[in-house]
Amino acid sequence: MKDKMFRRSLVAASVTALLALSSPASANSAAGSIYGKATTGTEITYKNTKTGVSRTITVNDTGRFNMNSIAPGTYVVSDNLGNKQEVTVVIGTGAFVSLADAPERLSVVGSRITSIDTSSVESSAVFTSEEIAKLPMARNSVAVALLAPGAIQGGDAFDRNLPSFGGSSIAENGYYIDGMDVTNLRTMLSFASVPQDAIAQTQVKTGGYSAEYGRSLGGVINVVTKSGNNDWEFGGSAYYTPDALRASGKDVRLLDIDANGDVYDTLDTSNQYDSLDEIAYNVFGGGAIIEDSLFFFANIEGKNKQRDNYSKDSSYEYSNTTPNYLAKLDWFITDNHSLRFTHINNVEEYDRTNYFNDFDDDGNPIVGKHGEQTGKFTYEEGGTVNILAYTGHLTDNITFNAMFGKLENTYLKVPNLPGDECPAVYDTTPGQNWVPIGCWNKPGQFYITDQVEDKDERESMKFDVDWVLGDHSLRFGYDSQQYDSTSPGTNPSGGVYYRYATAYAGNNNTINGVVLPEGTEAVRVRLHETQTATFGVENTAWYIEDNWQLNDDMLVYLGVRSESFNNMDGNGKTFVESSNLIAPRLGFSWDVNGDSSAKLFTTLGRSYIPVTANTNIRSTRVENYNQSWYLLPDGRKTDGTEAPVTIGDIIGEPIIDNQVPQPERIADKNLTPMYQDEFIIGYQQFLTDDWSAGAKFTAKALQNGMDDFCGHDGFTNWAADNGYDNFDPNSMAGCMLINPGEDITIAMDLENDGNLTSVTTPNSYHGLPEYKRDYYGLELTADKAMSNGWKASFSYVLSRTYGNAEGYVNSSLAQEDPGATQDFDHQNFMHGSEGYLPTDRTHQFKAFGLYEITEELLVSANISLVSGIPMSCQGFVKTDDMLTGDGTTGYDAPNFSRYGASSFYCMNDDGQQELSERGDEGRTPWLFNADLGLSYSPMWAEGLNLKATVFNVFNNQEATTFDQVNDYEQGSTAISPNYLKASSYQSPRYVQISAHYSF
Repeated sequence: MKDKMFRRSLVAASVTALLALSSPASANSAAGSIYGKATTGTEITYKNTKTGVSRTITVNDTGRFNMNSIAPGTYVVSDNLGNKQEVTVVIGTGAFVSLADAPERLSVVGSRITSIDTSSVESSAVFTSEEIAKLPMARNSVAVALLAPGAIQGGDAFDRNLPSFGGSSIAENGYYIDGMDVTNLRTMLSFASVPQDAIAQTQVKTGGYSAEYGRSLGGVINVVTKSGNNDWEFGGSAYYTPDALRASGKDVRLLDIDANGDVYDTLDTSNQYDSLDEIAYNVFGGGAIIEDSLFFFANIEGKNKQRDNYSKDSSYEYSNTTPNYLAKLDWFITDNHSLRFTHINNVEEYDRTNYFNDFDDDGNPIVGKHGEQTGKFTYEEGGTVNILAYTGHLTDNITFNAMFGKLENTYLKVPNLPGDECPAVYDTTPGQNWVPIGCWNKPGQFYITDQVEDKDERESMKFDVDWVLGDHSLRFGYDSQQYDSTSPGTNPSGGVYYRYATAYAGNNNTINGVVLPEGTEAVRVRLHETQTATFGVENTAWYIEDNWQLNDDMLVYLGVRSESFNNMDGNGKTFVESSNLIAPRLGFSWDVNGDSSAKLFTTLGRSYIPVTANTNIRSTRVENYNQSWYLLPDGRKTDGTEAPVTIGDIIGEPIIDNQVPQPERIADKNLTPMYQDEFIIGYQQFLTDDWSAGAKFTAKALQNGMDDFCGHDGFTNWAADNGYDNFDPNSMAGCMLINPGEDITIAMDLENDGNLTSVTTPNSYHGLPEYKRDYYGLELTADKAMSNGWKASFSYVLSRTYGNAEGYVNSSLAQEDPGATQDFDHQNFMHGSEGYLPTDRTHQFKAFGLYEITEELLVSANISLVSGIPMSCQGFVKTDDMLTGDGTTGYDAPNFSRYGASSFYCMNDDGQQELSERGDEGRTPWLFNADLGLSYSPMWAEGLNLKATVFNVFNNQEATTFDQVNDYEQGSTAISPNYLKASSYQSPRYVQISAHYSF
């Protein structure tokens, strides 16, 4: 029994060395650490087996040692008594070493158990490039992140490949490369990328992370790139994804209503004719410029991506042959001082041609071949990342880290095309189904953009100090980010947008709320202009934390982080400022048996998320919006523009929303950025020498949600109740940033004389509920380390995400507006909003692993099964109760009549608006996916690996999103024939063939 326990402790030590995640050694985001026990007063030396880099310290009188900020790699740790141990250091990780009374040598052999780490309070896992290369994985960091329990694929409604962690939206994650935060602060919906073959390790944090990390409510994906070593190594790889081995996708077909009110079938999105043929190839090399001191690594990724895409009215083809690359220098100046420089280029250039479909004799689009060419151009997106980092071991116990980074990212910009001088025109008369007409560059160039760079620029700096003080491992630091987003202004093509419609049975002879004689022709005229400007974001933070080794078995974690956010308008004037937002973090880890065979841990913490640059752009840019419906007495012009010959009498109420913002009118004076409180408790244990299991419970509660509010009648009623009879709601900003459910303090022109007064209006005038999002999850895991030729990881998560708002995006409406979604625009949008949220997948099963058939042949699998998300009924918001204090229609009713069908009020069969509840319409289907891989590494060709991967091997194509819009048209009692019809499906089966060779 004693021998068995000893062997178990050796396995545990090996696992801890590989996967300790936030140890008392305070490993930072781009490096790891080594800590452990040794005889007091002995000298401890670690030496990298590949680079020769080494450092020596003296063990303090506690018998413990901590060595921080160590580059990932394999190390031999030895003392001057002749004891030694080999460990592997990974990012954000403390590798445990015991040289005190060492009875035998330990050697880590690359087994991986993700669950047990008795020295950590975090919930995270590290995946090495060697491990990922053996699994059937897509070549991106999101695919790696989705291996973590509780991480689900999000963004289906947006056609985005982004993860959701623990009930958070896809716009609430953090992304890091070599220690630099590279999250897109404009939208939080993208991040700087790096060639996948240049990534050495990926850390995925799903909760409980330390005070060093902030500005995220979801997960953190942290990657470190490859480096050179003393042995020069070269090689290359190729990845071919042939269209010939791709299954056909499912078309999306929808229904429409003709002039007689009859329903007919029409193509909406064509997928079966789409094609994608892609090859990516990498060349890499690295080694020592100066042995044991200066190392170089570079990876160049080329590609040839050819895509054809078809929709109901148009199609396009594009090619991308742009190379991306990474270059990296690591200079170990002395044993105690080092510099690291990383340069990444991820510019993507596309050659694109747009086409307008041909139509058959029956007026149906001919899909599967390109029709009339409507534009040919080249555009690019992406940019560069530069990171310079310094590490200085000032004493045995004090380490200083500094990082400076600069990021540039340009968004795709379509040049002015032929037809841009023509007005944008759509025909929505019966039977036309939104057909684009006229001489404009239809349908891909609706908005004409100012020809300036649409780009983001970021400058970051970060300083950290690690100080080992007896049983305490202290870490404190400061970081600062300056983020500038330049957003070009826009206008509709030709400066104006026309939409033709006719009163007919399908819309109950109603246009813009007015019943007209059947057959009456009308035109909607919309003028919508935004102006170019640069919007700034400044985020700063300081933090301090202590990993306190209370005794041999108990680690106590104490941390606090202070966040400050400053958001500026296009003139550089602050409109949102929050300083010293305190986020405490607490936790403990108990080594139950004292031998790393069982662990009980818990964490309690708070995290804030910044106000994005998108909020600056949406809330403070100069924007003019005017829309009216008119009779069409003389038809359309015959000069090719299809513009109205003349404009007749106005129909219904116009919408006028001209925004020339002043900062004090835009944001609540007491605005608090969104934050979240999180509690985790878990238990993990070894079952055998190579099996471990764990259980974890997580609870998260979103606090002080932030969003924009666009209602004005509450302010009008408050002004009237307080004797301000001259108040005009048009003097206020169109929308204001608030904390829903709280009283609103904002500047108002009470006397309509241009003088602003700070006023607090009680929430009772606005009727908004508090922002609510709660997550509860039970996670069960089982992991088998590599033995008997196979390894595997299994997880099951039972969870609930409940509330009245998803977060920084609204998946139900496919709205990508962090901090400015529609949710709290008016209290009527929140009626019926409480329920299970779009990130709620009750059941999640995952399994991945590999099996060695022979020494040369390896089979691998990655399998997931997840339950569906809730569906709701969406209709036009109820406006007949939007009244001012005197009972008349005020500002809000006509303003909100322009919104689409996006509330929980739905038209019933009797033609009446009826309030539904979120999630009333059941759930989407379960999604099953299985990816399989087969790898061949011939012994006769050392360094060569051939691999075939089949994604979605069973070609499951269940629906992933559904049309949840019930109401057919504003002002009509008709119900949409497409209600609850599938609008997208799982990607079909495809195959990737790859080859990798190094020498």
